[in-house]
Amino acid sequence: MKVYSKITDLQEQISALKSGGKTIGFIPTMGALHQGHISLVQSAMDHCDVTVVSIFVNPTQFNNPDDLLKYPRTLEADVRLLETINCDIVFAPSVEEMYPENSLGYQVDLGKLGTLMEGKFRPGHFDGVVNVVGRLFDIVKPHKAFFGLKDFQQVAVIRYMTQFLKLPVEIIACPTQRESSGLAMSSRNMRLSEAQKTDALHIYRSLILAKKLAENHDPKETKKAVVNYFQQGNLQLEYFEIVDPNTLESLSDKWVKGSTACIVAYCDEVRLIDNMELIG
Repeated sequence: MKVYSKITDLQEQISALKSGGKTIGFIPTMGALHQGHISLVQSAMDHCDVTVVSIFVNPTQFNNPDDLLKYPRTLEADVRLLETINCDIVFAPSVEEMYPENSLGYQVDLGKLGTLMEGKFRPGHFDGVVNVVGRLFDIVKPHKAFFGLKDFQQVAVIRYMTQFLKLPVEIIACPTQRESSGLAMSSRNMRLSEAQKTDALHIYRSLILAKKLAENHDPKETKKAVVNYFQQGNLQLEYFEIVDPNTLESLSDKWVKGSTACIVAYCDEVRLIDNMELIG
């Protein structure tokens, strides 16, 4: 496995691989890798000849400076983990390397995709996501890129960005990976105590309840019942929405194929996000 911190070195290697007819699979991450990330790497290895993983804690997508400061940084452990599964290339740039002076950002009008749910509660977040993923796509120039559906809205935003900018990369969304308890795997789980992880299971139980209620209730009734149930736990709910999987607009009276429940809650100061498809 090769590890690069400089864009020119990485691009020289990828160019040589592409000239040899190799297909490039890419997984952008912010590090603190867990089995959810590893499942993405394995998917890339199944679909492509060469797998590239970036590790970069992107400052432009944090609307809360304290959250950026506390985000776990475990580069050495991440590199060792990727080496054990035979990942091909790791790209771990500095902030200065990713955002050189006078670098231009990507301008993408996300419309409602950028103002609903995460866009509403984390202003500027998706501008940061678009900029870093657009920049990484431009650097790596992958054939396929792999993202986890735990960040449901982010996947929708990246699909839209890719189409808007006419980028020649296929976006492959992969299922959310969960602990045996049902808790969605997340780098933020590193900040939870065992007691907090137990409290956080209330998120998963609420989604399971929503899926069951969806069998006999409309979205509005389902949402009301789930919010009431959630408030019986120890977490602070930021939002719970049931949305159209394509537009991300909230549903009220009627279900559509792929209707998805999206939830964000705080376990003390740790913000946790999850979702579940309710109607297949």
